[in-house]
Amino acid sequence: MTAPTLSLADRMTDIRPFHVMELLRRARELEAQGRDIIHMEIGEPDFPSPPPVVEAATRFLARGDVHYTPALGIAPLREAIARFYQDRFGADVAPERIVVTPGASGALMLALAATTNPGDSWLLPDPTYPSNRHLVRAFEGVARAVPVNADSAYQPTVAAVETAWQPNTRGLIVASPANPTGTLLTQPEIGALRQSVRARGGQLIVDEIYQGLTYGVDSSTALKTMDDVFVVNSFSKYFGMTGWRLGWLVAPEGYAREIERLAQHFFISASTIAQQAALAAFSPACLDILESRRQAFAERRNTLLPALRDLGFKVASEPQGAFYIYSDVSALTDDSETLARRLIEEAGVAATPGIDFGDNRPRQHLRFAYTTSQSRLAEAAERIRRVLA
Repeated sequence: MTAPTLSLADRMTDIRPFHVMELLRRARELEAQGRDIIHMEIGEPDFPSPPPVVEAATRFLARGDVHYTPALGIAPLREAIARFYQDRFGADVAPERIVVTPGASGALMLALAATTNPGDSWLLPDPTYPSNRHLVRAFEGVARAVPVNADSAYQPTVAAVETAWQPNTRGLIVASPANPTGTLLTQPEIGALRQSVRARGGQLIVDEIYQGLTYGVDSSTALKTMDDVFVVNSFSKYFGMTGWRLGWLVAPEGYAREIERLAQHFFISASTIAQQAALAAFSPACLDILESRRQAFAERRNTLLPALRDLGFKVASEPQGAFYIYSDVSALTDDSETLARRLIEEAGVAATPGIDFGDNRPRQHLRFAYTTSQSRLAEAAERIRRVLA
C-alpha cells in the first residue's frame, strides 16, 4: 500500500526535532534492556512532587467537583502568586495582571500570540531553550539569533541587541536563570535591555521559569523594577511540579483582557486539579521543603562542576542558577553529538548535545543537568572518565 502524502503547513519545515527527547527515548530503550542509565539530559528535578501539593490535590479530587475554571485561572491562585512576588521579592504585582497557564510554554504562547504579526522578528540569545524559537515561528514570526558567549555570561548585551535590531524586529526574549547555561542577568542588565528595547518601540519578554533556583546570589525578578514587560514563570522547576503542567504569565497593564480571549480559545483553562494543588505550593511547610531542595541542587552543582573540569570539559562561565552546566567539549571532540551518543551507549550517561540550543558553536558543547543525586553524579563522572580514557 502506498503511504499517504502528508499535506503540511510551510512552517513545519522550520520546526526541528527536540533532540533531548530523542535522547530520552534511547535512554528508556536501554533501560528496558536492563542497562543502568544516569539521566543528566532532561531538565526535570528528580524529587517527587512536594507532599503538601499532593495532599491538597488529593483533598480536592476527593470532593469530585472538578470543572473548568476561568480562563485566567482561579482567583485564589492568582492572588497567591501576587503575594509571593510581594513577600519574596518586594515586587508589587496586581493579581489582575497574572494569567495561569498550562505550563510556561502556554504562557509564552499567549505572549507571542498577543504581540506578533506575520513577519515580525524576535531576537533570542543563541544558545537558548529551543522551543522558544519554534513558538515564534508557529505564530508566523521570525526568530533571529543573537550569538552569546562566555565573555557575556551567555547573555545578550545592549550593544549586541542594538546591532541585531531591524525595522521588523518586534522584541527580545531573554531568560534568567537561563537554559542551557544556568547564567543570570542582573537587575541593571535587564533594566538596560528593557530601556534599549522600549526605545525602539519593542517588547521585552523575560523567562523566569528557573526563578528561585540560584546559588550564592539572591533570586530576583524583573517585576521588582519594571511593569511594562511580559514575565513567564512556572511551577515546574523551583516548585517541582513538572507533570502538573502549570505556569503563569505576568502581562503589562492593559493586556489581560486581550490575553484572556486567546486563553479561552487556546486552552479554555489550565488544569483545575493542578491549580488547586498549587495553592499549597506557597505554604510555609512547602517553601521549607523547596528551600532544602535548592540547597541540595547547590551541593550537586558543587560536586559536578569540578568533576567535569577534571575530565577536560571547559566551563568558562560558571552557572549561578537553574540546574545545568553548559560545557565546552572542544578539547575532547569536534562533535558533541557523537560524544553524547558514545556516553549513553558506552557509559550509560545521558547528556544533551549543543545542537538542541541553537547554531552558535553547538557541536562544541554539551549540557549536563545535575538533577540526580550527588552519588550518581560522582558515578557518572567515573563512567565518563573510563570512556574518555
